[in-house]
Amino acid sequence: MKLDELIVYQLSMLMAEEIWDIVMKWDYFTKDAIGKQLIRSADSIAANLSEGFGRFFYKEERQFCYYSRGSLYETKTWLTKASNRGLINSDDFEKFKKEINNIGVKLNNYIKSIGKKKQSWNKIQLNDDQLTTE
Repeated sequence: MKLDELIVYQLSMLMAEEIWDIVMKWDYFTKDAIGKQLIRSADSIAANLSEGFGRFFYKEERQFCYYSRGSLYETKTWLTKASNRGLINSDDFEKFKKEINNIGVKLNNYIKSIGKKKQSWNKIQLNDDQLTTE
């Protein structure tokens, strides 16, 4: 499987671009105070998935998924602050909350699958190594 095929990655990328489009319309102070942190946290969701996906050991991959989940909830906090301060409308805020919940479920399911996928691969690899050395 390729990184681009992961639904959780695709959804994370899409949400970050939607957030970018909104933040780019804000004035300088608002971009500097809230916008930069909101964009960084939203971008970090997919970025951490990417970094973890590129790791060889499944425990490292899982750890980066935990970082991604942390960034997901940080993004929710910044979106809540933006909503409370009237920077995004309630329709956008509700849409983002649903997207975050959806991404969260998919991310948790992906995390659960990581060890199982890697363990079975490692067993096959060990068997192949044993066969070639004997």
